[in-house]
Amino acid sequence: MNSTSLDAPSPKLTLTAIAIAAALHALTVVALASLKTPEIEEPPKNQTSPIEIELVTLPQKEPVAVVEEVVSDIPPATPPEPKAAPAVKAQPKPVKEPVIKEKPPKATPPKKVTPPKKVVEKQPDIVKTETPKTPIAEPKVDTQAADEQRRAEERRIREQEQRKAEQEARDKAAAQEAERLAAEQAAREAEALAAQQAAQRAAQAKAAKEAAAAAAQAKAAASNTPVNFTASNADWASPPRLSFPERAARNARSGDTFNVVLVLRVNKQGGIDSVRVAQSSGNPRVDKEAQRQVRSGKFKPFTQNGVPVVGNVTLPVSYAVP
Repeated sequence: MNSTSLDAPSPKLTLTAIAIAAALHALTVVALASLKTPEIEEPPKNQTSPIEIELVTLPQKEPVAVVEEVVSDIPPATPPEPKAAPAVKAQPKPVKEPVIKEKPPKATPPKKVTPPKKVVEKQPDIVKTETPKTPIAEPKVDTQAADEQRRAEERRIREQEQRKAEQEARDKAAAQEAERLAAEQAAREAEALAAQQAAQRAAQAKAAKEAAAAAAQAKAAASNTPVNFTASNADWASPPRLSFPERAARNARSGDTFNVVLVLRVNKQGGIDSVRVAQSSGNPRVDKEAQRQVRSGKFKPFTQNGVPVVGNVTLPVSYAVP
């Protein structure tokens, strides 16, 4: 057997395909014949109807009608190609008799079936009566409660902010008052401390002054205490002029001598403050004149330990009658 006989389809398969195609065409013709044209019903005449109120509803999605298309012509089904047989190892084949291949009859194409024409009946003219449309009242949304709630919330927020601002103002005022009181307290304490220190300084100065005055007074008192000096310890800054008084010469004889002892109080500057008679000469006029003449002199200041002191000087005076 040659290779061409192996590739050709079997006659049984070809006949089966032709039978299936013919059956499909027959079913299509029957389906088209069973279709009926829908009759259009004449709507009843509209009479004057009362006013209708339409309620507006939200639009809903309408299901989409699926229209099936009728396939008028069905192409002839092609017979399936035979699958190639798997390769088989060469074996010794038995010798078969040659098979005579019969040619399949030619398939006649199916005739086109024309659907019956639709009979359209004339319909009477329909007079459309338009009913007066009433304005659709849009539903009012009750926003009063929402507005009231919103206003209440705004009022609550304003009151909260106002309370917060008032509290902050009170806290700030309290802090400022506390700072002011603290500053005043610090100023009072500083003033009291300064006054106390000033009083202490004044007391110390006063005490020092009093001590100095007391020391000076004591020193002055000590220096004012007369110190006894002799005439040999005294230095005259300007000695007095001593001469026998003429008034005392009347009762005196020439060659007589009058001796008088005087005590002189000499101040710190060396001046003679007072003169007293420690021992009289026996002649009052001589004693008195001796006191007067001694006052005209001046001593150098007496010092003791480097400090000027008051001194008592005992000065003997001797007069000779000329």
